[in-house]
Amino acid sequence: MKVLEFISIDAWTIIFQICNLLILLLLVRKFLWKRVMAVMDARQEEINGIYDAAGKDREQAAQMKQDYIERMGNAREEADRLVKNAVDTAHNRGDAIVNEAKAEAVHLKQKAEQDIEQEKRKAYAELMGEISGMAADIAGRMVEREINEADHRELVEEFIKSAGEAS
Repeated sequence: MKVLEFISIDAWTIIFQICNLLILLLLVRKFLWKRVMAVMDARQEEINGIYDAAGKDREQAAQMKQDYIERMGNAREEADRLVKNAVDTAHNRGDAIVNEAKAEAVHLKQKAEQDIEQEKRKAYAELMGEISGMAADIAGRMVEREINEADHRELVEEFIKSAGEAS
């Protein structure tokens, strides 16, 4: 019965295989176990380091984001302040220009009034010179002839007429 031999179980073979397995386990434990565990521990340490570094990087990124937000807020405030200062400066400069223009206008008006007054005086002086010349001329004519009332009226009308033409 050969079929039975193929399926048969030999106790000594099982004992030798168990002994071989135990010896193999002892040898693996003696020579390889510590090295394998050291590699596994080192790998675990490396993984833990990677996770720690990632956590630190995440915290650093959050801090950098917060710093960026604060800087942007400060930059906006600074820009608003600069714009306000520029607007204030422009208003002040505009007011100064308007005030200078008003002062210049007042100065020009005063100068024009002075020039007008001077021209009035000059015209008055010229008119007085002409009137005195006419008066002297009339006086000379009156001395040349004897004046009656009709001649006197005629001379006065002539004087008024020539004074009106001169002005």
